[in-house]
Amino acid sequence: MQFKKKSKMKIAIPTASMPDIVFMLIFFFMVSSVLRTHEGLNVLLPKAKQIEKLESRVHVTYIWVSKEGMISIDGRLFQVQSIRNIMYEKRTTDPQLIVSVRADELVNMEMVSSIHKELRLADALAVNYSTRAM
Repeated sequence: MQFKKKSKMKIAIPTASMPDIVFMLIFFFMVSSVLRTHEGLNVLLPKAKQIEKLESRVHVTYIWVSKEGMISIDGRLFQVQSIRNIMYEKRTTDPQLIVSVRADELVNMEMVSSIHKELRLADALAVNYSTRAM
């Protein structure tokens, strides 16, 4: 007596609904995510007649200075004396770093000058002072 050989069944995963699932996931993450617009303090920037916009934000770090004299770097508050160490560490990790100082228009020039001095000591010589157009 001969037995019939059973043929193996091929099991396949249906992929017809895969694009629907992907688009639903993309839509969910787009709706549920929150984009931060400002990373620093509430600052009223001074006006300028001619401004030049930075092309790339990849190698830019922002220093926010409020009119009360508070200094924020990457969302954390610091004293003027600690700017040198922080910027030196950032400068060693990213040699193309550009520092953008966003100071309120009511900040003392003494504060801006001391920040600039600390940046020079940290070898962060590419400094941009942010303004808004008139």
